[in-house]
Amino acid sequence: MTFSSLAATLRSALEVARKARLQAALVVAASLGLAACGGGTSQYDPFIPGRLLVFGDETSTLTPNGRSYSVNGVIAEGDINCAANPIWVQSLASLYGFTFAECNTTSEPVPKARMLAFVGAKVADVTAQVEAQVAAGGFRDKDLATVLVGANDILELYGQYPSLSESALIDEAGARGQRLARAVNRLVELGAKVIVSDLPDMGLTPYALSEKALGGSFDRAALLTRLTTAFNEQLGVTVLLDGRYIGLMQAQLRFQSIARFPPSFGLTNVTTAVCTAPLPNCTTNTLVPEAQPATYLWADETRLAPGGQAQLASLAVDRAQRNPF
Repeated sequence: MTFSSLAATLRSALEVARKARLQAALVVAASLGLAACGGGTSQYDPFIPGRLLVFGDETSTLTPNGRSYSVNGVIAEGDINCAANPIWVQSLASLYGFTFAECNTTSEPVPKARMLAFVGAKVADVTAQVEAQVAAGGFRDKDLATVLVGANDILELYGQYPSLSESALIDEAGARGQRLARAVNRLVELGAKVIVSDLPDMGLTPYALSEKALGGSFDRAALLTRLTTAFNEQLGVTVLLDGRYIGLMQAQLRFQSIARFPPSFGLTNVTTAVCTAPLPNCTTNTLVPEAQPATYLWADETRLAPGGQAQLASLAVDRAQRNPF
């Protein structure tokens, strides 16, 4: 190859490289401009809900006078301070500046967080709660719904052992997980974005540990865990697995980690109840001696103390902020 032909080849290669760099720069500039105009992904256009709708049982419930089924804070006069020791859905609502009518400390004329959950609810009741919202005006664009239910179902099924075999109870627990998933999918069909939690491990509750002590050679706490797992597995495989619509909180895994390493989560007691008064009448004045409610996992035999509620809140806020709603 002559010197002149070599030089021509080199100039041609440099020109190709220059055009490639120019094309890449134009692509980057165009994408930045698109994002600046609001045409980017959720990284640049985060989901901001217009309302929060809460479905489920007493873990997510406030009574009409603002009491929770956890540890209620009090003010100097002894009245309930509903904003102290918030339950997990209150923490999620506060992320958006929302309040509930049951705890409207800022006197919002139309609170943007709505409580449809109620004490004692089971999976079948969530379907009714969803349809009640449909009848009350339905769903809007930018609605965010939360769903957490199943503890009362698991306790009901466990109460039927040994009259019903373990295998039959496991099957029914799975069927209820499937029904809950269908209720969640129904919310998506109605236009809501959904944060749904699987069930914290009922085999770790103070109730389960007391049952284990009475069970002799048969580990009744382990049965409650197996029922919980069957419920959660079928919820997980039946629910719509699309992060654009549903954020799944993995509460069972979190609570199992808490049971193994409580100090890593800021907790000092994960096995006994902190309340000495029945819920929802438990307050910071009715606790076991020297107890700090934020460091306890359980309020009573099966329901969460502020320490447990804070763990759910952490999972919910993470889903709300990370999901590409």
